[in-house]
Amino acid sequence: MPATHDTASAVLAAPIEEESPYISSGTWSLLGIEQNTAHTDEGSRQANYSNEGSINYDFRYQKNIMGLWLIQSVKKELGNLSFETLTQMARVKENCGIIDVNDNRFLSPKSMIDEINKALGKSLNSASIMRIIYDSLAKSYAEALSELERNTGKEYKTLNIIGGGSRDNLLNELTAKATGKRIITGPVEATAIGNLIMQMIGTGEIKNLPEARQIIKKSFEIKEVK
Repeated sequence: MPATHDTASAVLAAPIEEESPYISSGTWSLLGIEQNTAHTDEGSRQANYSNEGSINYDFRYQKNIMGLWLIQSVKKELGNLSFETLTQMARVKENCGIIDVNDNRFLSPKSMIDEINKALGKSLNSASIMRIIYDSLAKSYAEALSELERNTGKEYKTLNIIGGGSRDNLLNELTAKATGKRIITGPVEATAIGNLIMQMIGTGEIKNLPEARQIIKKSFEIKEVK
C-alpha cells in the first residue's frame, strides 16, 4: 500500500537528503521531519508537534502551521487578482509589520484584511497587507524549524518545500532569509507523485525510496532558492 494520507504521500516525493526537514506548503503548511521513532517528550507537546504514521512504520514528526490561506483570503477580497500581481505588490514593500499568523483570529474572519488591520492597530494599503503576510509566514516557518531543531537536538542545513506553495518564489526567498537554510523547492504535485512511487516500489519497478527520490530529482522541476 502507498502512504494513505495526502501529506504522507507528498513527503515521500520530497527529494530529501541527510534527513533534512520539509514543509508541505499549501492552504495550510506542515513542517516536519521523517523519523523512525516517535517523540513523546514535553517539549514536543508544548510546541504542538505530532507523530503521524508513514511507510515502514516510520513517523512524520511534524507541526501544522498557517499556509497560503491568508493570501488566498486576501486575494478573494481584492477581486481575485492574480497571485503574480499580489506577489509584485508585496515585493515593493518592506518592514510593514508582523502578525502571529497562527492566531485563531485568522482562521475564519469575515474580512481577512480588516482582521489584519485590527491586529496591527492601524489601517494599511493592500500592498502592505500582502508584505506583512509574506514576512509573517516566513517568520512562522523559521520559529517552527527552530522548535524542531531544539526538540530533535539537531541542526539542519537544508529545508525542502513541496506542494503547490513551492511555486511562490517570494515566500521561498523570505523563508530562506528567515531560516538561514538552503531551500530546495518541488515537486509541485508531490502527493500524486509520492503515491505513484510507492506503487512502483510495491511492484518492484523501483527498488526503494532513496532510488525513487533520485528519479524524482531527475524527472521533475526541483529548484534551489538563490
